[in-house]
Amino acid sequence: MQPTPAEVARTIAAGHLPAVAHIACRPGPLPVRHVTDAHGRVLLLSPAGGGVAAALRPQPGTGDTAMVLDIADVPPVAGSPSLGRVWVSGWATRLDGDEAKRAALDYAEIDASGDLLDVGESQVLHRMDVAEVRYERNENLVDVDPDEFAAAAPDPLRQIEFDLITDLADHHLAEMSAYVRRQLGSAFQPKDEPRVVRMDRYGFLVRLDEKLARLAFPRPVADRQDLAHLLHPVLCHRCGG
Repeated sequence: MQPTPAEVARTIAAGHLPAVAHIACRPGPLPVRHVTDAHGRVLLLSPAGGGVAAALRPQPGTGDTAMVLDIADVPPVAGSPSLGRVWVSGWATRLDGDEAKRAALDYAEIDASGDLLDVGESQVLHRMDVAEVRYERNENLVDVDPDEFAAAAPDPLRQIEFDLITDLADHHLAEMSAYVRRQLGSAFQPKDEPRVVRMDRYGFLVRLDEKLARLAFPRPVADRQDLAHLLHPVLCHRCGG
């Protein structure tokens, strides 16, 4: 098993990576803070008097502004492959009053920024009505259904992926190397020590000399604690790995 395009797109667009906005009829792109909330809705947070809020001001006679949110994955460690890039297209609408307050709570579930306390005063929230999601990796472009994007869950390990990979490299390199070599069997034994370079809920990606191999978990993991439970027999081979 491995992540679907919708799951990867949701992971990249979750709100923990830098993003830029391409806004219709405005010069750009503009750096923008965003999250995709638990319901799959994209929220944009910006200073009320800043460039993003001004660029998103609708044209006379309209209530929203067309835009594209552009987010590229940042690999966790040197040598890790990128998950790719996501473009989310749609129409942004400014939120006010109770609607803005509710959206601020939704935003805080993903990123509890102190600026959310000033929404309605020095900060403003926009909600994006998603019309199109495109996911690109290794020059392969995939159209992701907006409903599938909204329903997909971002990967629970993405925010701690760097910590997990560096911990394995610093403290469990020999155990992981032995495990990978057991999984590969005699068909392929790399010269260098196998090294974990990416992790997600379904498994991990290992660099083997100049190649990459994906090893799957027996089941998707829910969080860090669940991962530790699942990896225990791997890191302690005599315990049953």
